[in-house]
Amino acid sequence: MATENSNPDSHPACVITGGSSGIGLATAKLFAGQGYDISICGRDQAKLESAKNQIIDSAGQSNHDTKCLTVVSDLSEADQARKFVNLSIEEFGRIDVLVNNASMAPLANFEEISEETFETTINIAVRSLFYISQIAWKQMKSQGGGVVVNISSLSAVDPFPGFSLYGACKAWLDLMTHALATEGEEHGLRICSIRPGAVETPMLRGLFPDFPADQCVPPEAIASAVWGCVNEPANYPSGQAFPITNQPNN
Repeated sequence: MATENSNPDSHPACVITGGSSGIGLATAKLFAGQGYDISICGRDQAKLESAKNQIIDSAGQSNHDTKCLTVVSDLSEADQARKFVNLSIEEFGRIDVLVNNASMAPLANFEEISEETFETTINIAVRSLFYISQIAWKQMKSQGGGVVVNISSLSAVDPFPGFSLYGACKAWLDLMTHALATEGEEHGLRICSIRPGAVETPMLRGLFPDFPADQCVPPEAIASAVWGCVNEPANYPSGQAFPITNQPNN
């Protein structure tokens, strides 16, 4: 589990990229209900405010006085990515959990991927994720512990046609997860990846409006797996990626 706070009146802090809907919002609500302060980012202020209300409500249902920081941020810009995580540290004084959830999933044949799409996807899914993780990692190291959870995808190991760039970005993320596990061990740092199949999110519906709902995993199932990565280290060893689908035995 994340490290204890030296200040008994403060809460552990969970920072989530892309927290205004889908997996990010479900995760924020779960952690808020467990007494975490929450920081989320997104591009749309109105959606962030709606998400904040839901997060605070989830905390209130569990009698927690959670704080929720919302930051309008375009993670295709590295400076905005750095600003988001630094503002989170300024607000809460710590980061106990970082959830790298923001992503971009262009669906296109390989030869049709434009330079602009390539650059934007790499900036969001690789470059900004790297900078955010690096700042959070340093902060966690100074605290004596923390957990990073990366939201990957089954596309990292089995991308279907049209998802070559998305799958490659997720494979990079999983390799970073594996590479950092040993490095973080002596400092009390843990890092895991979650590999969902199809998840019922706005991003999925934007790409595949007719995808069968009964084949989708609810965002709350992914949020529960993130919680497991933080609080059940024996079941979610650092450095590994964990597939989550709606199929039996997953």
